[in-house]
Amino acid sequence: MANRGNFSGRIGFILAAAGSAVGLGNIWRFPYLAGENGGAIFLLVYLGCILLLCYPVMVGEIAIGRAANSDAYGSYNKLGGKKWGYLGLFGIIAGILILSFYNVVAGWAFGYFLHISFGDLLNLQDFGGFFGAFVNDILDVSSAHGLANSNLIFSLFFMVFTAIIVSQGIQKGIEASNKIMMPSLYLILLGIIVYSLTLPNAFSGVKFYLVPDFSELKIQTVVDGLKQAFFSLSLGMGALITYGSYLSKKENITSSAAVISIADTSVAFFSGLMVFPLVHFLAFKLNINPTEIGTSGPPLIFVVLPQIFHEMGPILGRIIGGSFFLLVCFAALTSTISLLEVPVAYLVDQKKYNRKGVVWAMALIIFVCGLPSMVSQGMMPALNKLGFYRGQDFLTFISDMSDICLTVGGCLMSIFISRRWGIHNMDAELANGNNNYMTSRVRKFLHITLKWIAPILLGFLSIVIILEKFFGIENLI
Repeated sequence: MANRGNFSGRIGFILAAAGSAVGLGNIWRFPYLAGENGGAIFLLVYLGCILLLCYPVMVGEIAIGRAANSDAYGSYNKLGGKKWGYLGLFGIIAGILILSFYNVVAGWAFGYFLHISFGDLLNLQDFGGFFGAFVNDILDVSSAHGLANSNLIFSLFFMVFTAIIVSQGIQKGIEASNKIMMPSLYLILLGIIVYSLTLPNAFSGVKFYLVPDFSELKIQTVVDGLKQAFFSLSLGMGALITYGSYLSKKENITSSAAVISIADTSVAFFSGLMVFPLVHFLAFKLNINPTEIGTSGPPLIFVVLPQIFHEMGPILGRIIGGSFFLLVCFAALTSTISLLEVPVAYLVDQKKYNRKGVVWAMALIIFVCGLPSMVSQGMMPALNKLGFYRGQDFLTFISDMSDICLTVGGCLMSIFISRRWGIHNMDAELANGNNNYMTSRVRKFLHITLKWIAPILLGFLSIVIILEKFFGIENLI
């Protein structure tokens, strides 16, 4: 266990954990969910969920990992006994499921980066038709629109790149890569925001995003905000337990978790500040209602945004569009790294396997597990409309399963701390590196949340999601 590696210090841990949190959830899911849920009012709900619920759960996960100095399974097993070890395995399996479909979407983003930057995608007129063909035929390696069009190859490349980084270990791989990608991500994001605010009708999008309309507040808005917060912060699946196990006892967990939460939330916030001015610019150019494109769901960044980049002209469109999809690739990669590290850490810690061999074996297994999600976008009709899942495709099924796993995992983790490991043991761990913790208001806040609010709210939310997704029972709350 002594050779498993550690982060070099507070900055390395924060950048890696923030990289784990920052991902497609911030740039792919957050804008379209905000568009579907009233813009500014969804932003307020999301911020409230981060502060009141997700931050305490994050602190708890990191504390568990550092106290046990082990992977997700090993941490629960060491601190709570063998039965609780199964909760760690549950989180590891959830991480594998998420990475299996996450890598597919990351491959789409990488393909779009290449097609916009070096191909002639922006010369098209039917962006929806291109996206449909792109995700449908995974084996097309012919020169389409200036480049090979195989998202099988794009996703494979993404997984290989992820494996290369993780195989290098904690400091030389995970920490070093995040020290490059996280600052780069912010620079690209802020650069696109500055440009987007110069476009016609941009401030109409800013108003939609920052001025709340409380008539848009619905129960579904709260449910979507909480699901998004958990997905965005990588909670409930063992990633932060694993990263916490590499953290020195000298570091302050509560303040580090606060910085990580702020970093993740800022990327989501800036993503909205980037996307909605662009959406309202396109609405102005096409003389249509912005809600028609701002609420277009998952295709928002793959169909609507390329059309926006097309409207910017051949040079600026290529620069801004290429930069945007490079941003998405960086965000996705920082998360795929942490998702792959979760099962790798388990096999290294518990089975004593060689890290590099385990990394490549798990990368291959997870890539193969992602193939059903990849072919479910039209290539294989049986997976395009699942009879047992209300006609939804397989990728949507896995994505929804992931949401359930995260909320269930967060609920059970809270119960573990308050009912098994003990709040007093968590306090003792959090006091390491924080001499003022025992007398702080943060301690009282964490006690209330992890004892009562998190288990009750996340347990209820898990039931609601299961009934809604699997049985089609809506409007329960």
